[in-house]
Formats: sequence, C-alpha cells, structure tokens
Amino acid sequence: MDAETIYDVPLLMKDENLDKIVLTKLNLDASTEPNLTAWRAFLKKLKEPKNTIRIGLVGKYNKLPDAYKSINESFVHAGAANECKVEVEPIHAEALEVIDNIGEALSHLDGVLVAPGFGERGIEGKINAIRYLRENNLPFFGICLGLQCAVVEFARNVMGLEDAYSTEMKPDAAHPVIDLMHDQKNVKMKGGTMRLGAYACEVKEGTQAYKAYQSTLIYERHRHRYELNNEYLKDFELEGLIASGINPDTKLVEIMELAHHPFFLGTQYHPELKSTVETPHPLFVAFVRACLEEKLKRQENGQNSTVMSGKKLVTK
Repeated sequence: MDAETIYDVPLLMKDENLDKIVLTKLNLDASTEPNLTAWRAFLKKLKEPKNTIRIGLVGKYNKLPDAYKSINESFVHAGAANECKVEVEPIHAEALEVIDNIGEALSHLDGVLVAPGFGERGIEGKINAIRYLRENNLPFFGICLGLQCAVVEFARNVMGLEDAYSTEMKPDAAHPVIDLMHDQKNVKMKGGTMRLGAYACEVKEGTQAYKAYQSTLIYERHRHRYELNNEYLKDFELEGLIASGINPDTKLVEIMELAHHPFFLGTQYHPELKSTVETPHPLFVAFVRACLEEKLKRQENGQNSTVMSGKKLVTK
C-alpha cells in the first residue's frame, strides 16, 4: 500500500496489527496499546499547515537525493512544530560562484541553510550566498562547513582580512581563521580519526542559541577536523560575530551568531542528527520560525519575496 508520507507508515502497520505480531513473536506483552497521541498530532500539523515557506539548501552534493536526508527530515519536523510547510529548494554552491546577481538566485527565498561538506569545490559560492544573506537580513543557518564559510565571509568583508580562509582549502592563508584542530595536527593515518560523537557545549544566555535551547548546557554530535582559530575570536566578537556556544573542556567554538540580525547562526556540530518527530531540533525549529516571521513581516509591509532582488553582489 502506498502512503501519503513515510510518517503514515507506522500507523498503517499498526492498523494491520504488525506491532502485536512482532511483540508476540518476541514473547513480549502485546496487551497494552501504544500511546501515539504525539505522533498523530505531528501528522495533523504536517498535513494541515497554516503557512508555507521556501528555504534554500546550498550544498555541493545536491545531485545525490539522499545526501542531505537528515537535514530535509529535520525541516519536516521543524515545519510541523511551526504548523508550516517547508519547501526545500536545492541550490548548487558552484552555481553561485559565477552568478553576477546573487539576488536572482536567493531573493525569492525565506531563508537559506548552507550545508556541511568537505573540500574546496563550491566554497566561494557558499561564501557569496552567506554575504548576501548577511547584508540583506535574510535568515541564515550554517552547519559545520556552513559555519566555517560564514566565518571566512565575515573576516573578509567585515573585518577587512582579504586573505582570510580555512587551511583546509589554503594551507598558506595569511589569515587562517579556520584551522586544523590542535589534536588533529599530528594525525597521519586519517581513517576514523575525526572529532566524532557527542560533546558538551555551554550556551551563553541572551543569545539566539539560548533562546532556541532554553538551556546553558547541551550535547551535540560532531564530525570534523577543522575549527575556528581562537586567535581571531576576540576580533570577531568586537565586530559582532560572537561565540554563543563553547566546549567547556577544549574551548572549541561550537556556535557563532550575529547580533541584530533576524537569524544568523552557524554550528560546528550537526544538529540534524538529533531531530525526531516528537523532539524536533530546537535550532531547526527556531530557524523555521524566523523564516516564517520574516516572510509574514514582508507580507504585512506589502512587499513580496523578491523585495531584495535589486541588490547586486558582483562576484570575482
């Protein structure tokens, strides 16, 4: 039987008593009915959204349908939490490297997520996109490499560090604002030696991150070798890009955000790996809410979603 959404499947299986069959086969008690109240409430919001927003997903692997599966599903969870349908538009990062008017590619969107990844390909496109979002007050959410690109963009265009880069892309950069983690510098046999798994993060009160989490201590999952170079941290914060989340043991910057912006936040970790139907990830929920609020503000002001299409960003 075809289902309208994959999230219908558990209920369809229950209708056919699959849950009781499995429990009986395992010699477990099958007499108690499962509590599916939260699941049904999620499905109702998913199928009956009150609003729709469109979010761009700037990535390097968009030709692979499941490359960003966890991110796409996180948007499903967060959309339902906001009673909003999230339409995700894949955007190839490389296409943004040569486009003369970034506004033509991004201005119709209600927000943009810059995806994680590895390697140099498409990096300048991601940086161009982030600059447009920052300058035009469109919600931005960066994950892992997305955060690192935001750091590079801010260093170049706000702090005036023209040769700012990540040493992953340019080992001899004059301003290595993103650098290999200290405990990774002597690793020769790569394999499974990245910073992997859940680590603690202390969240600063009064920030966008704290507003989303409502907690000063969180644990999130990681998969990376490069990090913000803390030698530049004070300079970033003086210009307004602050570290709102820091690992208490290593002082690794986990979250950075820009003050006085509707939503401009990046994480070194991967929040999409923890989002579920009943516990949508707080940052995805907050990002979707910010995108929706900005869209509604524009509508109230009599503007359409192409209001910023006239502002050009000429790329090199």
